[in-house]
Amino acid sequence: MKRTLSIESIPAIVWGPPKDDGYLFVHGRMSRKEDAEGFAKIAAGKGYQVISFDLPEHGERKGEAYRCTVQNAVHDLQTISDFAISKWGTLSLFGSSLGAYFSLVAYRELKFNKCLFQSPILDMENLIQSMMKSANVTEEMLRERREIPTPMGETLSWPYYEFVRENPIVKWNNPTCILYGSKDALTPRNVVDTFVANFHCNLAVLQNGEHYFHTEEQSMAVEKWLNLNI
Repeated sequence: MKRTLSIESIPAIVWGPPKDDGYLFVHGRMSRKEDAEGFAKIAAGKGYQVISFDLPEHGERKGEAYRCTVQNAVHDLQTISDFAISKWGTLSLFGSSLGAYFSLVAYRELKFNKCLFQSPILDMENLIQSMMKSANVTEEMLRERREIPTPMGETLSWPYYEFVRENPIVKWNNPTCILYGSKDALTPRNVVDTFVANFHCNLAVLQNGEHYFHTEEQSMAVEKWLNLNI
């Protein structure tokens, strides 16, 4: 059972029959709101409805002029959470990869019943600096040119980078479980360990897992982790 809707022009889906408790599902890069289906089936069996939505430039929003910057994403996440808070008695959060990072920025003042992060980006400043180094781009070059395409297919943005540096993740007071792949190339293990220690999270490490879990064995491990923690 699912119901499609538009929340201030943001395409969204509410999954499952009516419940008092909700889960907010924030997908990652190159994903879309429909990818919450498997998560929603597990959550429904545990007494939750789920709401998912398309980030800017994803899903139904591909081709729009509204870009997937951290500023726009934070605005949209707050719009969706306002709706979700008005609909459910308690609210929990699932964030994947980039969606986890956006959630950490947008929801630092919110209280969730529980939070689940899969392959989260936890230090965006470090990630952007690594991309700059790989592309031989200095801060001075980026500041002057504002945007620089890279051979990896990503476009470095000075306003994005500046926002990230001015908004470090220093507050997160929600019970949080993290699933992390031991071979994650985007988030170093020391970054994960520091975050877990600072914010008292529960960490599960999938051996030989990369940032994106794509094999059948990895998918089964994700399903098991979700069943244990939703």
